[in-house]
Amino acid sequence: MDFLKRLFQRAPKIERVDIKRRFELHGRVGQGSMSKVWRATDTIGSKPVAVKVLNKPQLARTDARFKSMGLKRPHEGEISLSLRHPNIVKTLEFGITTDDEEFLVMEFVEGVSLSFLVETQSPQMKKNCLWYCIQLGEALVAVHRAGYIHRDLCPRNVIVSNEGVVKLIDFGLVVPNTDPYKRPGNRTGTANYMAPELIKRQATDQRIDIFSFAVTCFEMFTRQLPWDSDNTMDSVLQHINAPPREIQKLAPNLDADVSEIIMKGLEKSPQDRWQTAREMVDALRSAARRLKAMPDEE
Repeated sequence: MDFLKRLFQRAPKIERVDIKRRFELHGRVGQGSMSKVWRATDTIGSKPVAVKVLNKPQLARTDARFKSMGLKRPHEGEISLSLRHPNIVKTLEFGITTDDEEFLVMEFVEGVSLSFLVETQSPQMKKNCLWYCIQLGEALVAVHRAGYIHRDLCPRNVIVSNEGVVKLIDFGLVVPNTDPYKRPGNRTGTANYMAPELIKRQATDQRIDIFSFAVTCFEMFTRQLPWDSDNTMDSVLQHINAPPREIQKLAPNLDADVSEIIMKGLEKSPQDRWQTAREMVDALRSAARRLKAMPDEE
């Protein structure tokens, strides 16, 4: 009886995937400390996809860090697959490779990174900047509504499709919006976009994402960050100790209401920011309608 009990309680076998046999890899389109991403064709259905393989040693270190806090690392594949929104890249499946690495398969989005559009300040960017902000905000609203904190909202994690659709593409640092994951000390993300309470290792919640969103919007309109420093550490300290630059001094033609909305998102105290992403996005939408900066179908 004990044998039968152990047999039926045994975890289901995980079918491992040989990436190079399952997919035709056309070239690497992204690489960071956490993962590598390839443009590929899925041999099942012959559809274009993006294949993301997570860095095994880095995941092991992340697992250890969460374990030291008595927590389990959130599974990027499970989270990504659960998020369904027009402004979030669609994850099609996830699994384990024959090399025992975690992987995700996502829709392939033809377009350019938001960081490229920010840097070049192309006519496309200048014309649609407010609309891009709103779309990114809607993605953040969806993440929060699903019960998560993104923790790494910044231009390099966003793609704008050739059709002008903004897509949030990376969920590697996402955690549940629950007390165990909001405890002090769990600091991570991209330094120039970190909220002061995250930098100071204080307790956090979804309002750290609102700060990051405001920094991103500021950068989209000005091509500059709110704090003027070429040194990342100095910039991080300024997040805590110095007020941000006024956005209208860098973008004098920017509407006053839009400026005020973004600056409120940059408040050092979470209590003084927008309390929800929905509030901030609704305010941006209201301004966009008045300015006739929305697409016709909106």
